[in-house]
Amino acid sequence: MQRRETRMTPAMKYTPDEICRRGEEIYQQHIRPNVESQHKGKLLLVDIESGDYEIDEDDAEATERLLSRKPNAVLYGLRVGYPSAYRIGAVLRES
Repeated sequence: MQRRETRMTPAMKYTPDEICRRGEEIYQQHIRPNVESQHKGKLLLVDIESGDYEIDEDDAEATERLLSRKPNAVLYGLRVGYPSAYRIGAVLRES
């Protein structure tokens, strides 16, 4: 029987709650003051390990650009100026 080696991805060392906590903390302390007025409503992805981020109307585009620079990034996403990134049958309200 062959033994299979499993490798942990960077995200596996964080719980979903830890990713959210760290991502929100980085956004509030270091990114928000620089982006909120000019990028309100856009999607922002941040690497919770480096603090590097991307902003775009399209979250897939932002993700692709960030992962091209940081292939092992652990990503947290949000919509600038709103309490949630997406909506299902409701209206987004400003925070």
